[in-house]
Amino acid sequence: MSSFTATSSAPKAAPPPQNLLQIVLLLGALTAFGPLSIDMYLPAFPAIAHDLHIPLGTVQLSISAFLFGSAAGQLVYGPLADRWGRRLPLQIGISLYIASTLGCALAESGTALLFWRVVMAIGGGAGMVITRAIVRDLYDTTEAARIFSLLMLVMGSAPILAPMAGGQLLILTGWRGIFVNLGLFGLLVLFATTRFLPETLPQSARSYRGLKSQAGDYTALLRSRNYLRYALALASVSGITFAYIAGAPFFFIELNQITPQHFGLFFGANAFGLIGASQVNRRLLQRFNAQSILAVVFPLNAVIGALLLSIMASDFGGFPLQIILLFLGQSLTGLLYPNITALAMEPFKKMAGSASAMLGTIQYSLGAIAGAIVGLCHNGTALPMVAVIAGCGFFGWLTAAGICERGSASL
Repeated sequence: MSSFTATSSAPKAAPPPQNLLQIVLLLGALTAFGPLSIDMYLPAFPAIAHDLHIPLGTVQLSISAFLFGSAAGQLVYGPLADRWGRRLPLQIGISLYIASTLGCALAESGTALLFWRVVMAIGGGAGMVITRAIVRDLYDTTEAARIFSLLMLVMGSAPILAPMAGGQLLILTGWRGIFVNLGLFGLLVLFATTRFLPETLPQSARSYRGLKSQAGDYTALLRSRNYLRYALALASVSGITFAYIAGAPFFFIELNQITPQHFGLFFGANAFGLIGASQVNRRLLQRFNAQSILAVVFPLNAVIGALLLSIMASDFGGFPLQIILLFLGQSLTGLLYPNITALAMEPFKKMAGSASAMLGTIQYSLGAIAGAIVGLCHNGTALPMVAVIAGCGFFGWLTAAGICERGSASL
């Protein structure tokens, strides 16, 4: 039996129309820390390996280092955001992020790069956690799912633009200049957050319990079977995404001879599919609830993963069929992320920061493991990448079956 019940309070009104665009853009920029920090330096993987005299697999592990840092950092920001409000922890995290980008730019070894990537993730994790909490502060479940879909429209532009920008920066400034530009982005977001983002958690709603008591919220969350199912379902989707991200530079640049400058076009096409699907989700939510959408999309995603593994192993259809299935699989995540996130966060109005933090920690932990497996199992083929994608798809299907069964009464 879950330790929590859904809140029964009336939905909060959305911000006035003249402020909605501003809020979505700001929150989109905050959530973009993750995809920008991961996607912009992907075209530089071979150059980093050559410059630092380290294996390509070690550079791939820098993605997992970032994800593990994000997972750990989010556990810290959750209670802080419930205790201090949303703005101050954001400002602290972004400042740490800016400093760590310079550390990455000055790294002279693989170990130093991995260390600063962890610190970079801890700083950037503030935006990921607190964005979800702000949406929960302002919107009810259905509207939150629509807002998360809008955020994916803003955030989804990063995987389209970041690799292309990274490819051009690689020519103009080298791979170190990519991290300098990420630091400049952090400065811009810090200014915008300080100047334009309102505080959405009033003093009267803040938790002033001791940190030990707040840490107990995490234990209670993990005892909530329904919450844990949502978190694992979201983690499976994250595993699909980050297995693809870790393997994409090798698959496109090394295996299929796509130049680093053109890599962004292929990588961005999949991100464009994710954006399109997230906007389709907004329209679907006008007719169907979130559980019913998950009940269809999760099995379909698992089937696509299995097909992708089969054709990669047999080389049936070659590169064109492979990229079509990769496109379909990545696009479907645009229907999964917003609905799972909104459903997971819905019951936790009074502890949205902690609920968001645990959700992100589980999500990024599995994503980090998935990316690490791809790097550690690197064997000169794309099979490690697609095997992890297929495995996460199947795991997500099993988890979603429990979610949809529990939510079937409301379908």
